[in-house]
Amino acid sequence: MSAQLPDGFTVRLSRRTEVREGGAVLVGGWPTRVLRLNPGVVAHVRDREVTVADAASRALVERLMAAGVAEPVAASLPEGSLAEVTVVVPVHERAAMLDRLLGSLPAGLGGVVVVDDASADPSALREVAARHGADLVRLDVNVGSGAARNAGLARVITRYVAFVDSDVVIEAGCLETLLRHFADPEVAMVAPRVIGLERARPNWITRYENARSSLDLGGEPATVRPRSPVAWVSSTCLVARVDALGDGFDARMRVGEDVDLVWRLADAGRRVRYEPAATVLHEHRTRVRPWLGRKFFYGTGAAPLGERHPSDIAPAVLAPWGALALAALFAQRRWSVPVIAATGAVVAVRIARRLTHVREPWPLATRLTGQGLVAALAQGVALLVRHWWPAAVAGALVSRRARRALAVAAVVDVAWEYVRLRPALDPLRFGLARRLDDLAYGAGVWWSALRARSPRALLPAIVRGGLNGRASRSS
Repeated sequence: MSAQLPDGFTVRLSRRTEVREGGAVLVGGWPTRVLRLNPGVVAHVRDREVTVADAASRALVERLMAAGVAEPVAASLPEGSLAEVTVVVPVHERAAMLDRLLGSLPAGLGGVVVVDDASADPSALREVAARHGADLVRLDVNVGSGAARNAGLARVITRYVAFVDSDVVIEAGCLETLLRHFADPEVAMVAPRVIGLERARPNWITRYENARSSLDLGGEPATVRPRSPVAWVSSTCLVARVDALGDGFDARMRVGEDVDLVWRLADAGRRVRYEPAATVLHEHRTRVRPWLGRKFFYGTGAAPLGERHPSDIAPAVLAPWGALALAALFAQRRWSVPVIAATGAVVAVRIARRLTHVREPWPLATRLTGQGLVAALAQGVALLVRHWWPAAVAGALVSRRARRALAVAAVVDVAWEYVRLRPALDPLRFGLARRLDDLAYGAGVWWSALRARSPRALLPAIVRGGLNGRASRSS
């Protein structure tokens, strides 16, 4: 008999999941689904939670997690043992940071392996590792973080491994919380939330990063999968089953190796979770040049990922009707608004006709269509100011409409993010940081595409069913 979810395993409906008709209908997930629960299982949903107690509730929990409408409640899951975890730390120089990290690790771990990736002064790292009782692996040639992690993974004999970067601090209870998720036998990897390490004198860069870090994926738990709101997690801190990792990270990749591993696990049918109840503190860069250099570096991972995962790297995922609405909006013609309205009306009708399992399909279909239009607009704005900005700027030099579209997108993006995040930074400096962030990342994406001689990482994916009233029943 295959392993299954244990009794007591509890999931909570996601914040964006809507409950209708007294709990009989759930609307949420990615892509959007409209689920009608069979009468026999409706009673299992109590205060937006479902707890495994029998075969019916177990099947319901599996269905809700697969649909993306519910996520596990970490506190409800059984505890794991830190003695079954080995921490692997890849490091190049950074002796002081390593000392701080090792001092933050909890007691009772199964082991700690520090991999010195060909530092110029190995004695400093050797002294720090010895003082904290960590094993040290010395590499004579710099191979990059992914290959260094693999060298540490080869030394692991425990059931789980925690990959932790040297520039972080592990907060109390973090690893213990992440371990709980392995009560689900299908979970291969779990990642915590990455937030900024507080500084005595933060500057405008650190204030921006504390609000809008590339590594901070927000406060909502999620299943990590390609083409979803949480499509990746970083290797800043990851806990994984050793037997699920195979050969580990792709040693040929110096950037994006963490995303590649996550997507390979997802392709293999394993679950990867993001758990914001567990947190690590990351020391953000504070000077402009290193900060922008890191953003550019992240962008250069796009083309290598596109080679390995051509169906998942698209910078935007749009339904055909969403792409049509965006094209009409960017055209800025008299017919643009009528075309968008007509497109929305047709889509709403099509969705309503599929919602035969809902008592009042028209209001729901209208709302889903409106949400789809907003999502398409948000992706269009991101394309203009982030992934496509070199082409958008070139177009703006010769076209008034292109200038208008780019200017409006840049302002709308900053205004939306400022209102959403409420950063401890004035709007002007936040806007400047936001634009610099996107310019650096987008430049990295274009550089990688040019080097690879492939536009794959720049092309949006047009997929049917990007927004739908997908009907489904759960037994």
